[in-house]
Order: sequence, then structure tokens, then C-alpha cells
Amino acid sequence: MASRICYHCKQEVGAGEAHDCWTTTEAALTADLPEDLQEAWQRLREEAVALGEQRIYASHNSIMFSRRSCYCFVRPKKQFLEVCLFLGRTVAGPMVRRSAPASKTKVYHILHLRHRDQVEAPLTDWLREAFDWSAAAQASRRGVVKPGTAKRAVARKVDVATPAPKGTRKKPRP
Repeated sequence: MASRICYHCKQEVGAGEAHDCWTTTEAALTADLPEDLQEAWQRLREEAVALGEQRIYASHNSIMFSRRSCYCFVRPKKQFLEVCLFLGRTVAGPMVRRSAPASKTKVYHILHLRHRDQVEAPLTDWLREAFDWSAAAQASRRGVVKPGTAKRAVARKVDVATPAPKGTRKKPRP
């Protein structure tokens, strides 16, 4: 029977043979790490789990931490753990390698961890902030009104009974 070469992993797969090269686990991604990075990973994972209810899963090259959307992910590398945090603001510090806007409201921050002792403040504070900000961002998208915004929302409402001034009405399309 004919076999094929997988587009993603470039391995030969026999006809009718089950092949799922995208499936991965945390253990598979962290198995080849040196001892220092293994300890740093375990410490970072413990800190994240202590924050509250969330989903932790492996996806391709990364280990994702999410509530409804991802607030942090870790890419295990040979020399370091590349941590990406999503915050509502830009932070600066010696650990932050790069930061840039990820969307209109989110800023991503790339950090490199090489040792367990690096998983302490300010990293743990930023991790907590990302976790909390993720929940706040979800609440604002669902229409939960923040305190003080109700008055502005009422002020913006247009009285339907009053016709719009001449020249501002939309004309129907032909």
C-alpha cells in the first residue's frame, strides 16, 4: 500500500495508519529540559495553579494557561523557558526581553527564565495581574458595566421620539 509524508512532521505514514503529530503533552515538552529549567518550570506551574481555576494544556510548542482566553504561555527551549504574559499595560524590568501590543487592549511581554529563583516578585505579581486582567477583560466583553460608566451610557442614549435634525438622516440605498 502507498504511504505518505506528513506535511507537518515530515515523517512517513503508512496508508490507514493513525497519525497525530499535533498531539503533545506538558511532559513531552518538558522532558528534555536540564534540571534547573525543570525546577523553574515546576515552580512557575505551582504559582499559576495557586491563582485559581484555569485550564493548563499543551499546544504545539507551548504550554498554555487560560481562563476563557490565554493569559500566559510558556515555550520550553534548551537554554531557557520563554514566558509570554498578556497584560493590560506595558511593564518594564530586567526580566522583560520584549513587549508589544497584541490587540487594542492587550500587551504581550516576553521573559526568559533560566532558574527557579527567578520565579518570584515581580514575575509572580505580573502573573497574578495577567490572571486577574484576563477575567476583567472577559467581564467587560460580556457587557458587565463598570462602576461610574452607567451615567455616561445613559447620557449617550438618543431619544427615539425626537426626530434627528435635517441633513443627518440616513438616506435609503437604491
